[in-house]
Amino acid sequence: MEKAQSEKRAQLEKATMALQELRNEQTTLVENRQKLESQLQENELVEAEFKLLNDKARVYKMIGPVLVPQEKTEATANVEKRLEYIRDEVKRIEQRLEQLAKDQQAQSTDAYKLQMELQGVSQA
Repeated sequence: MEKAQSEKRAQLEKATMALQELRNEQTTLVENRQKLESQLQENELVEAEFKLLNDKARVYKMIGPVLVPQEKTEATANVEKRLEYIRDEVKRIEQRLEQLAKDQQAQSTDAYKLQMELQGVSQA
């Protein structure tokens, strides 16, 4: 009986650690999503400003400490590509967060069952 209780404790500890790892990953993903959302807003603002400019307007790109002239069409294309990339990354993170929520629920349920079994073994 002592051996069974020891095994249950080890399983419970393992399940608890796995649950904590899932929570840590979730925290990291939420932080990354927040950064991407901020970048998305900034780039949407740039895109809106580009739409206000006429085709002959001068556009500059900062490379290090220097402003370098850039074609408006090239700059617009770069912003559109960046927006597409950011939206894809946000979508990927959202999907991973959904999967993590399911995994956390399953892991939490497993840990709860192990805890109840351990308490049952302790009381017996």
